[in-house]
Amino acid sequence: MGHHRRNATLLAPLLWLPLMLSAPPSGAEMYQYTDEHGTVHLSNVPSDPRYRRVSPPPRPRASRLAPAEVDRLVARYARQHDLPQALLRAVIKTESDFNPVAVSRAGAIGLMQLMPKTARTLNVRNPFDPEQNVRGGAAHLRELLDRFKGNLALALGAYNAGVTAVERYNALPPYRETRRFVQKVLRNYRRYLAVSAAASRRSLTPFWASTPQQPLVFSARPTR
Repeated sequence: MGHHRRNATLLAPLLWLPLMLSAPPSGAEMYQYTDEHGTVHLSNVPSDPRYRRVSPPPRPRASRLAPAEVDRLVARYARQHDLPQALLRAVIKTESDFNPVAVSRAGAIGLMQLMPKTARTLNVRNPFDPEQNVRGGAAHLRELLDRFKGNLALALGAYNAGVTAVERYNALPPYRETRRFVQKVLRNYRRYLAVSAAASRRSLTPFWASTPQQPLVFSARPTR
C-alpha cells in the first residue's frame, strides 16, 4: 500500500527495518501500540506503557517470485474478488515490483504493500507470505472499488493514502506521491491490458479483460 501514509508512524526506523528483513538477534524485541487517532507506533525502546511486545513475521527466502507463481496468484485472487487480472498485476508491479519482502519507509509490507494494521483487519497473519499478501490486498482493493462506486482513481488513491484522505477531499488527494502512484498503476494497467490483448489476438482464443465499470470484449474466431 504505497509509501504515503498519514495514519502510521514508524519510530526508530533504522532499527526496525533490519529486524523486519532478517531474523532478529537474540534478545532483540519490538513493541507496538495504536493511539486514539489510529496511528500505529513501533519502537525497539518502549517509552509508553501502552506498548506491547510484537514479533516480526518470518521473512521468506526469495526476493522475487517465479513468473508462474505470479500468474497463479493474480489469476486466483482476481477471479475470487472480481478484479481484472491486469489491474491486480499493475498494483503489485507498482507497489513492490513483485518483491515479496519489500518494506516501505512507512512500514508497508510485501507484494501489495499492506500496512500492519490493514493486514490484521484482512486476517493476513504474515504479510511477507505472497499468498496471504495478495489475498488480502485483492480483498482490500475490491472493498475500495465498491466503496467509491467503481471509481478506479479514487480507489487507488485510497489504497495509497487511506480512505479518510479521499473522503476529506471528495477527490484524489493533492499529495504528490499519491498522484504519482495512481498514474503509475494506470500506466501499468494499460500496458498489461495491451499485452493480454496482443496475446489473445495471436492465439485467436477468447479473452476478457474488465475494468470496474465496463468489460472489454475481444473477439475470437467465429464458430460454425
